Amino acid sequence: MKGTTVRSIGFGVMSDGSEPRLFALDNGSMRVCVSEYGAIITSAAVPTGKGAVLDVLLGSSTLAGYSARHPYFGSTVGRYANRIGGARFALGGKEYRLAANNGKNSLHGGLKGFDRQCWKAEAGSDGGDPTVRMELSSPDGDQGFPGRLDVVAEFSLRADCTLAIRYEARTDAATPVNITNHAYFNLRGEGDGTILGHELELASSAYVAVGPDLIPVPGAPAPVAGTPFDFRARKAVGADIEAAGGYDHCFVIDGWNGTTLRRAARVVEPESGRTLEAYTDMPGMQFYSGNFLADYRGKRGSVYDKHAGFCLEAEYFPDSPNRPDFPSCVLLPGSVYRHAIEYRFGF
Repeated sequence: MKGTTVRSIGFGVMSDGSEPRLFALDNGSMRVCVSEYGAIITSAAVPTGKGAVLDVLLGSSTLAGYSARHPYFGSTVGRYANRIGGARFALGGKEYRLAANNGKNSLHGGLKGFDRQCWKAEAGSDGGDPTVRMELSSPDGDQGFPGRLDVVAEFSLRADCTLAIRYEARTDAATPVNITNHAYFNLRGEGDGTILGHELELASSAYVAVGPDLIPVPGAPAPVAGTPFDFRARKAVGADIEAAGGYDHCFVIDGWNGTTLRRAARVVEPESGRTLEAYTDMPGMQFYSGNFLADYRGKRGSVYDKHAGFCLEAEYFPDSPNRPDFPSCVLLPGSVYRHAIEYRFGF
């Protein structure tokens, strides 16, 4: 790949006749593609050192693969990423009932969250870095949430092979907001076995303990010391995964202050030496080890089974709208929701 470019590519036709575009961001050594449908990151092709590139992101090669039901591959999820218990919450003395799509709970915004809507995109440049800016307006009452919410998601590919994602949102009524990306990574290459041998380090001394329905249990976040959730020193994802019952947990980022980008996670694929670091200004990082992947047909004939990929989802804690003891996720009129995630790739 030569030069720095951003270009628009046709990506197919939806059942309603709309034709969401795919945007390819190229920094001369790495290429990332993002779709207007769902503001989905569809691929992340990293250099192999042999004059070729390797896609390390799970997903589909077609628009149809994303418009069908899928486990949020590369999706921008909201209004509220992760789960809200009982698909309800109270705010300002009023109870709001949400669309339940995960048993009795609301997951990743409901039945038609941000991942299942067409965004409006514009290509550009951020200091010379190829960039695409996507906008979406979520009306009052969307999936049961109060207030109109106007959202911006901006994706930039930097020269140092950092994929920087910036979110902004504004509302006309108090409402919970928690937006993230649900990319599944496999640093061996998508479709190349499991991620159990990947080595993970998390800057987290505590995690949010959950019940069988993955809703947080009462009480403060639990210390990781002496548990399978202790990744303060780098270890293989598979080392304690059976004892943990699989990972789908929110880790509390040490030193969070709401404004500073902090390195929350580092992943190493030991055979290739490829690395991924996740930076964010959010209070939590959901680490998901692909526990529920099963016989999913991916790109170029790949089949994704259990643990075929991992997710690092920067977020507010799950069920925060019902937990006043957690960092507040409520956005008020006149305020601006601004948060960032950076995925920094190393080869």
